[in-house]
Amino acid sequence: MHFQKNNKVTEIVDQNRPRRRWRRREQKPKEKPVYLPEGHLSDFAAIDFEAANAAFTSACSMGLVIVRNDEIVERFYGLMKPVPNHYDWYNVKVHGIKKSDTEKAPVFPYLWNQVKDKVEGLPFVAHGMLFDQHVLRALHELYKIPYPDYKFYCTHVGSETYVPDLENHKLQTVAKHFGYEMKNHHNALDDAEACAVIAMNIF
Repeated sequence: MHFQKNNKVTEIVDQNRPRRRWRRREQKPKEKPVYLPEGHLSDFAAIDFEAANAAFTSACSMGLVIVRNDEIVERFYGLMKPVPNHYDWYNVKVHGIKKSDTEKAPVFPYLWNQVKDKVEGLPFVAHGMLFDQHVLRALHELYKIPYPDYKFYCTHVGSETYVPDLENHKLQTVAKHFGYEMKNHHNALDDAEACAVIAMNIF
């Protein structure tokens, strides 16, 4: 059986219920991260996190080195209980921290309360800053701590920019170039201090 299209009905329907015009929502362009400071950095905080697993909230240790007037003035290191609280074997292989090491460790807010006033107003530097920036923001969101939109600069991008002829731009390679021998790579404090030394030389 063949049905003919009723044009009249179609026209009536079209008139009473006009088609909705779909428009693409204008998306705001994402701001690109600013990897390098515009001028000399004399005051900043170098930060490094080690993670238990792939989640940004799974930081299990934090290292922080504060630089003022081009000198290291304070160092801070602490273990924390990760969220979620499980350790991937590869992460353990990299940094050596195990679940038993953090079973009685405090959660992030306890550590952050000890340093937040000291870093107030300071920009952060990190080697491969996006990871540490994401971790810091994720932990603030997890524990509902107001995040003051900290500025971050990247010593990895900085070293590629200002000392491009190095064999590679891994943290230990660049740090050694500037006279800092890392004794415990992937210890968050050692990594943060190496990052601080690099930043003092290139920023």
